[in-house]
Amino acid sequence: MSSIRAWLCLAWLASPYHGSVTTAVEQLENLDPDDPRPSSQQIAGVLRAAIRTGRFRPGEKLPSQHELAERYEVARETVKSALRMLRDERLVVTRQGSGAYVRSQSERPIGLRPHIEAAFERKEVSIDFAGFSGETLLGVLSEPLDKIRAGRLTPESIKIRMLLPDLEAPMSLPSRASGPMHDPGVRERARRISGRAVEGINEALRELTELDLVRSATAETRVYATSPLFKLYVINEEDAFFGFYPVARHPVTIDGARVTIFDPMGKDATMFHFTTTEDDPYNLYVDEARAWFQSIWSTVAREQAE
Repeated sequence: MSSIRAWLCLAWLASPYHGSVTTAVEQLENLDPDDPRPSSQQIAGVLRAAIRTGRFRPGEKLPSQHELAERYEVARETVKSALRMLRDERLVVTRQGSGAYVRSQSERPIGLRPHIEAAFERKEVSIDFAGFSGETLLGVLSEPLDKIRAGRLTPESIKIRMLLPDLEAPMSLPSRASGPMHDPGVRERARRISGRAVEGINEALRELTELDLVRSATAETRVYATSPLFKLYVINEEDAFFGFYPVARHPVTIDGARVTIFDPMGKDATMFHFTTTEDDPYNLYVDEARAWFQSIWSTVAREQAE
């Protein structure tokens, strides 16, 4: 019996619920009672330091107003005032009903993944994508879709729209670095890359609906005559990510032969973040990005042929 008690004790000590484990809000520094500044300024200072030292990473949610108010024994209005200071400094963004998140500042390149995952915490998820192939979109969707399969994320509906280049129309990219620009082999290579990505997204969403893990999940693709120069994501109509495709000269294999092409490189695109938050001078960009996407979608874009 003593060996069982010893095993249980060790299991308890190793458990994530053991009392030595502290929450994010408990790990924040205490306020200095000798500091003459108002509590709101001190709380803003603590959070600012935690953000700049990486304790809270870009896209990560901060402790709630209630948690911070309890932690520092202040009114929630004091916490709101602290968060307003950080928002004015463009360190955080606040979303009604969701909380405050560390901002990935628009003047710095950032990653999509934490924002995509946060989007899937909503009941209704919408993503509009304009770009070359949808390959990077498939990549950033893989983790949240896996979490839906595991029951860790539970959106009710998912709606994805993709605007892609019409590979039947003349375009300057991708192209041979020498010789005829409109090479059928280069086009076919681009078509295969795009087709794999689009079908991967479609198949993943079909699986979620067939397993009854979401009420509805749709992906629609339209194409239009363009050369892929940039990619754009509009997420839940609140966040926009924009980046230019750098063009690389590199060899690829086409029809068994090595060919040098000019290729837009999506994985190397630096993405910039814009969001619709109160008093954010960049929120107009999100509105314009949504309007641009809808204008192309509803005018010159056509449904992609099977």
